[in-house]
Order: sequence, then structure tokens, then C-alpha cells
Amino acid sequence: MFTPGEVQLRTESGKRKVENGKRAIKLGLVLVGILTIVLIAAANLGAERLSIFDLNEQQRSILFDIRIPRILLGACVGASLAVAGAGLQSLLRNPLAEPYLLGVSNGAALGTMLAFVLFENLEFARPVMAFAGAALASVAVYQMARSRAGMNVERLVLSGVIVTTFLSSVIVMLTTLLDAAKLRSFTFWLLGDLSQATLNGVYISFAAMLIGVLVMTSQSRALNLMMIGERDAFDFGVEVGRVRLLVFGAASLVVGAAVAASGSVGYVGLIVPHLLRMAVGSDNRLVVPFSAIAGAIFVIAADTVARTAIAPRELPVGAVTALIGAPLFIYLLRRN
Repeated sequence: MFTPGEVQLRTESGKRKVENGKRAIKLGLVLVGILTIVLIAAANLGAERLSIFDLNEQQRSILFDIRIPRILLGACVGASLAVAGAGLQSLLRNPLAEPYLLGVSNGAALGTMLAFVLFENLEFARPVMAFAGAALASVAVYQMARSRAGMNVERLVLSGVIVTTFLSSVIVMLTTLLDAAKLRSFTFWLLGDLSQATLNGVYISFAAMLIGVLVMTSQSRALNLMMIGERDAFDFGVEVGRVRLLVFGAASLVVGAAVAASGSVGYVGLIVPHLLRMAVGSDNRLVVPFSAIAGAIFVIAADTVARTAIAPRELPVGAVTALIGAPLFIYLLRRN
């Protein structure tokens, strides 16, 4: 038997759940609608503007052989980086944690660079070595940021900056092993480039992204509890070590696949989860899947700008995302 006060509290709690559910459904429908519009616009716009419903043979080849693989790869890269950022921010309880700032992207870039130099003809060597590089960078930053007093924002960001700078220096030194033509191609790729999209790259990125989203979503409740604190989460029955391993592993996998296919596209994992939390709150059961859709929208839109702003020449897509992400990063730092 409940008291009248308890009945009222349960009623209000039920109403809030219903309202939150309705708001989440609306946001999901809005995101899917925006993604559809962005996909159509990206297919239509470019150095040559295409009318999707009236294509000659040459335009059909441009659309299906070049533009659609590029758009699909952009969607996979954006979804992967955004989901990795959402998971890392919740796991580390740090709003600034994201693959690019933590050196994970640079670790993957170094792995890809080594694959370029050592296994040039083995296409599958790039994502494998990118994953290994991302995983090693994640472990290095995490261990450097930990202390007896725990982990704080300054220590984590500083560790990420140190690892990023070190890995960037190694990458620069390795570029001296490339000839002039490969050096130009690799430099453009390093800044974020989707122009070399292939179906094999799309398949690998999609498979990694799907695994990453499923793992992060399956751990979303545990991540919600770990945002309170690892000790509190442990008291609620969360296997902290297992969750930490799964999230770091999933983040390394998706970032490795994304970087191997497109280079370092920065700030996606920082911006997208923050915008989603402003819209739906901090519940990772919503933030993780919605981040995947919003990340895809962001990178597809940024790549469309990159290949149309100064057409027929192109900008690196990483430069476009950085133009948006860097000011936001400064804003977040000033807000502490």
C-alpha cells in the first residue's frame, strides 16, 4: 500500500518518462530526416552538379562509382568518431575526452603510416595496424593521466597533448621515407581526406562502426553509472574493469578503421556528443545511438563543403571540421 505522497511521486516520475520518451522519438525522427536531406544534397552537389533523376552514363558513373562510396564512407567515419567520443567522455567522466585530443587518432595515423611504409600492397594491413596504434595510444594516455588521487581534466588533456605531439613528430620523421608523390598524397590524407573512398574501405569502416555502436549501446547503462564515479558504479554491481576494457577496445576499433580510411578528422567526437547531451540529457542509452546519426550528418555535410567550396579543387575534410571544432573547444575550456 502506497501513501498519497508516494503515489504522486510515482505518477510524476511516470509522466517524466513518457515526456522524455516522446522527446527522444521526436529527436530521432528529426535526425533521420536531416540525414536524408544531407544524403540527397551530398549526392547532388560537387564539382559537377547532378540531377539524381536524370543522369547520363557519365554522370551515373560519377554518382555510383565515386560520390556514393565517398558519402557512405563519410557516414561511417562520422558515426564512428562520434560514438567513440560519447563513450570515452562518459567512461573518463571528462567532457573534453575525444579521440583526436587524446592522441588516439594520431596513434591510428601512425599505425596506418607504418602500414604505408612496410606493407604498401596489403590493403587490410592499414586498418589492423591503425587499430593497434589507436589501442596503444589509448592505454598510454590513460596510464599517464591516472594518479593516486584519480584522474582530472588537466592531467588527461595534458597527457593527450603530450602523446599527440610525440606521435606527430614520429609521423613527420617517417614521411622522409616517402617519395614526393606519396608524400603529397599522404599529407592530404593525414589532414582528413575522403576522396580515396573504396567499397572495401566502406565495408571495413561499416563493420567496425556497427560493432562499436553495438558495444557502446550495450554498455550505456553501465556508462551512466560510471559517470557518477567508478566506486559508486562498482557498488551498483558494474564490472568496472570489464566495462573499461570494452569501451577502450570499441573506441580503438572504430577510430582505427575510420583513420585508416580517411585520415585524422578531428573534433567530431567532441562536438557531436555535447550537442546531443544538450538536446536529450546525459542518458547514454540515447546519446550513443543519436551520436552515430548526428556524427554521420556532420561529416557528410563537412565533406560536401570541402569538395564544393573551391571546386574543382578540394579542401581536406579535417580542415572543415577543425574550423568548427576549434572555436567550440576554446569555448568549453573557458567555461572550465
